Amino acid sequence: MTGTSTTKGQVYAQNENYGLRAGVLGPVETLAQSVSAMAPSTSASLTIPLVFALAGNATWFVYLLATGAMFLVGFCVSRFAKLSASPGSLYSYTADTLPPAFGVAAAWGLLLAYLATGASVAGGALYYATVLCQQSFHWAPPAIPTLVAVCLVAGFIAYRDVKLSAEVMLWIEAASVSLIVIVLILLPVHVGLQIDTSQFRLQGASLKGLGPALVLSIFSFAGFESATTLGGEAREPLKTIPRAVLQCALLAGVFFMLCAYSEVVGFRGASTALSDTTSPLHLLAAKAGVSPLGVAIDCGAFISMFACVLACSTAAARVLLRMAHDGLLPTAFERTNQRHKTPGTAITLSTALMFAATAGFALRGATGSTMYDLLGSLSVFGFLTAYALVAVALPFARHALGRHSHVLAAVSVLTVAIVVLIAIFDLNSAADTVHARIPYIYLVYIAAGLGWYGIRRAMRANR
Repeated sequence: MTGTSTTKGQVYAQNENYGLRAGVLGPVETLAQSVSAMAPSTSASLTIPLVFALAGNATWFVYLLATGAMFLVGFCVSRFAKLSASPGSLYSYTADTLPPAFGVAAAWGLLLAYLATGASVAGGALYYATVLCQQSFHWAPPAIPTLVAVCLVAGFIAYRDVKLSAEVMLWIEAASVSLIVIVLILLPVHVGLQIDTSQFRLQGASLKGLGPALVLSIFSFAGFESATTLGGEAREPLKTIPRAVLQCALLAGVFFMLCAYSEVVGFRGASTALSDTTSPLHLLAAKAGVSPLGVAIDCGAFISMFACVLACSTAAARVLLRMAHDGLLPTAFERTNQRHKTPGTAITLSTALMFAATAGFALRGATGSTMYDLLGSLSVFGFLTAYALVAVALPFARHALGRHSHVLAAVSVLTVAIVVLIAIFDLNSAADTVHARIPYIYLVYIAAGLGWYGIRRAMRANR
């Protein structure tokens, strides 16, 4: 594992594919990886109502702040992505620049982030499968078989072909987001165009609620950088990946703000509050006079969550591959299938861990929405760790290449400060004892990862 900056110029000049299929993904397919990892239609259905419960009329403004924060993170990531392409993504950027302990923390943090996000949306898929079955058949599907099906099919597609995986994710997200946009366009046409001054004035919003709401909104963007995990497989990665990261942050931000504003307007005077509904876009479709699209959107939300499981399996497996390459994990996870050029062992472990996490919740009687909430809350800490460390590493990487910039250094400092502030909000936003334990669980996990690294390093030194 790289631990010093003496050979940084050589490190950044490398573009290894680690046995993966090189140059198979075009710009749109690379963008699809980041979009699917975010599962934007999921946020429109599940996350925005949660944010509204805390921020009220300031929901769109919270997403504006989140968009600004994630654009800064994306800017730092994109500067790195212009220098090197690697399956390890944010972990590689940190490990190739900062001392080993920081790289290890980034590796384990990012791995947990992708695994917890994948498990979270697998729970979300279970939630929407239940909603759809109850609406149509008045019957709830069994949790364990549903979770097995979601994780198994996602793992198979990720193993079979990364190009097929990207194309599946692309069409799923394109269809799902398009249906939502159609409803949002038809809504003002049907009920009349109106300017909601209460939202623009942030009426009733309190600073106390904005902090926790901002933390929730960040989860909507979680995974927007995951195109960087395709560094060994994207065509012209030093161009397509930076562009995909920034495009994803901006386009997603605009989409989330549009959804937040429209959902708040659409639920004015409704008998059910936005924060209490199980399917907000279904109800808005009925209000817009296109009820069939509501059912289609619910189906799209379920399929979008499946696509997110697929995207997270793809991303986590490549982080595992790079970690094994650097000696953090057994070499078995570094191997790729000779025929499909995918890291089969790493994909198997990723999907198995996602299933194990959700199955554990299901056996204790937890609902899909609970899994989505708790596992998503855990994943945020992993993403914030990786985001902060990449921002810290950026000025050092540029300096090692003789490209030091005071502007980039200032952006780096600002980004780190914002990420730390979001983490503080997250720590202070726990509404119950279960959520309050999540930060401590994460710290124990990172400590265990650092301890494991120390043990393996000592074992290699004694050989």
